Amino acid sequence: MSQQPELTLPPLMWGEAVPGDAFGHAVRRAVLGCDAGLVAYHLGAASIEAALVVAPELPLARAMTMLPLCGVGFQNALGALAPPEVAVHLEWPGAIRVNGARCGGLRAMAASDDPEATPDWLVIGLTVPILPPSEDTGHSPDDTALLSEGCAEVDPPALLEAWARHTLSWLTRWEEDGPRALHAEWRGLAHGIGEEITVTDAQGAPQTGTFLGTDEAFGLLLRQGEATSLIPLTTLLETAP
Repeated sequence: MSQQPELTLPPLMWGEAVPGDAFGHAVRRAVLGCDAGLVAYHLGAASIEAALVVAPELPLARAMTMLPLCGVGFQNALGALAPPEVAVHLEWPGAIRVNGARCGGLRAMAASDDPEATPDWLVIGLTVPILPPSEDTGHSPDDTALLSEGCAEVDPPALLEAWARHTLSWLTRWEEDGPRALHAEWRGLAHGIGEEITVTDAQGAPQTGTFLGTDEAFGLLLRQGEATSLIPLTTLLETAP
């Protein structure tokens, strides 16, 4: 394994370089009781992987706001480092879109899946491809990578450091001022509002309808005919070990 660079992270965060699977490493550290603020990361030739450990002070239904919050942090980070013509947007389920095509995304796992309980830990993972999986991008035109979108000059360690800074800044604003500013920022970056989308509901069934936006807790509002249903962010949680 090539030597991983040491990251310069903001106060209350610290990094642990890992040989691979940063998300799995962060989950294992969280289960063992590590402090919040850990950023596990692996910077490979083909992709960037990172995961942030959080110790929520709110019930899971509210704490899951960290998923879109970390997405906004990443958009702000890449937006600041990439050329100005590079457009970065966010899908509600966690995917990141660069110039309209999917370019990695975010995921979440918590100590509990009870929306009303405050979990001991929450881990948000980030994966961003640097190189496309193959030179023939015509097989997957809806998927892309940073180098394919004019981001060759974006330094991966600097991108992760900027993600941490912007994420911490948004976390502070959310805790001190409430969700209004974060909602406004996220809505301006959201991909597909007003369009037909298919998402998975709490029972694991696919649901297709018009994406109207989100409620205060970032639950997805989906219009199907005359009815509007709410799909909470907790449906995006992966199963904890």
